[in-house]
Amino acid sequence: MLEPDPHKESKMATAEILPIDKVANGSAPDSYMISTEDLWKTYDMGSEQVHALRGINLRIQRNEYVAIMGPSGSGKSTLMNLIGCLDSPTTGNYFFNGSNVAGLDDDDLAEIRNREIGFVFQTFNLLPRSDSLHNVELPLIYAGVGKDERRERALQALEQVGLADRAGHKPNELSGGQRQRVAVARALVTRPSIILADEPTGNLDSKTGEDIMRLFRELRDQGNTLIVVTHEEEIARHAERVVRIKDGLVEHDDYIPASERILD
Repeated sequence: MLEPDPHKESKMATAEILPIDKVANGSAPDSYMISTEDLWKTYDMGSEQVHALRGINLRIQRNEYVAIMGPSGSGKSTLMNLIGCLDSPTTGNYFFNGSNVAGLDDDDLAEIRNREIGFVFQTFNLLPRSDSLHNVELPLIYAGVGKDERRERALQALEQVGLADRAGHKPNELSGGQRQRVAVARALVTRPSIILADEPTGNLDSKTGEDIMRLFRELRDQGNTLIVVTHEEEIARHAERVVRIKDGLVEHDDYIPASERILD
């Protein structure tokens, strides 16, 4: 396990919220997986403009475990879509893994999503007539990976989440927690740069939700970068850092001391 950063262990130490002029000349430092510069997202609603994001400056390092929180309408879902390359900002820059992706077209964004981002959704999004192995293989099929290699990698991903013995089971033969583990394995199978989870415990009972969050901590300890979007304080306490969004801005960005995190 990685040694704890002493700067993160102080009582609710405030994380770095960078002013625009701290982002250097259109390039992000290599140590950051995600870096946003004055990120805005504006929607035209008839004669009105709605500013969902109002200048987000945020940096997330490799191997960080971050929770993003905010009430309905705060902009957290919009931010999630931009981080996940599901949408593009209206203005501002978004550096992902060292590259500015803010101005890329839909095809280029799709390639980044498929190669670099593993998604975990509240509703699992599994194919009901396919077994666990085929569900996990799907991203590799889209990526053009050969049959033998994708089968091997899918089995490895299922083993990583403790479901190697359920490879031949369909979703209706699995519990809710097992289905979410299959979804996590599917997110892992492309060996992505980050795992982005949207309300991953929303359809699970509290005990099963704790099991999934324990799995996320294990993945973080193995070197993965995790971003969890949630409205639940208890779920956010599993992360080491909580970014709170309100009215399209970062309201608070705080590291959580180990003494206040859920670690078991």
